[in-house]
Amino acid sequence: MKALAIAATGMNAQQTNLEVIANNIANINTTGYKRARAEFSDLLYQVDRTQGVPNRSNASLVPEGVSIGLGVKTTAVRNVHTQGELTSTGNSFDLALTGRGWFQIEGADGGTLYSRAGALNTNATGQLVTVDGAAVIPAINVPVDAVEVIVNKTGQVFARIDGQTDLQNLGQLQIANFANEAGLAPLGDNLFQETTASGPANVGVPGDPGFATIQQ
Repeated sequence: MKALAIAATGMNAQQTNLEVIANNIANINTTGYKRARAEFSDLLYQVDRTQGVPNRSNASLVPEGVSIGLGVKTTAVRNVHTQGELTSTGNSFDLALTGRGWFQIEGADGGTLYSRAGALNTNATGQLVTVDGAAVIPAINVPVDAVEVIVNKTGQVFARIDGQTDLQNLGQLQIANFANEAGLAPLGDNLFQETTASGPANVGVPGDPGFATIQQ
């Protein structure tokens, strides 16, 4: 019963599609989440007659063949990295990227991971970290006596120190771009990892050509 096997591939494909949609709905309020989309392609074909072969009397060529498809398969679950809506949070450490770019985050093994989620804060030592405590790269340390932190569109970070009139320069944020963002591997916790499909990270300063700007 080949028809049942073919129909089963369609059910499996739709199951995958529903799971992807369900995950999108579950993460509707997740900071920096990008929706995913399942993509499909047809399987091989069983060819019973090739197009253009002679007919039985050899008088002419048949214009159409007989090819029976064997079903469908999931070819990719693509993360759609489009610009999302910006929301004001009232937290001066929360940052947003407007345009192409990724925050660089230090992974548990010391390697560099990437995120679009700019929900940041400081840890016990004043270092700028994600809500899960992972350090932002390059490291930014906020003095304990800072009364205000300012991040401009080009990623320069300044602090207003209590009792001082001049701003203190805390450092420069850098962001990364990839030739193929869809090739990044999702790890959970709003983090992605570079792969051979994504290509190597191209690191630059926010506001440079091809790089996002930062909005505080």
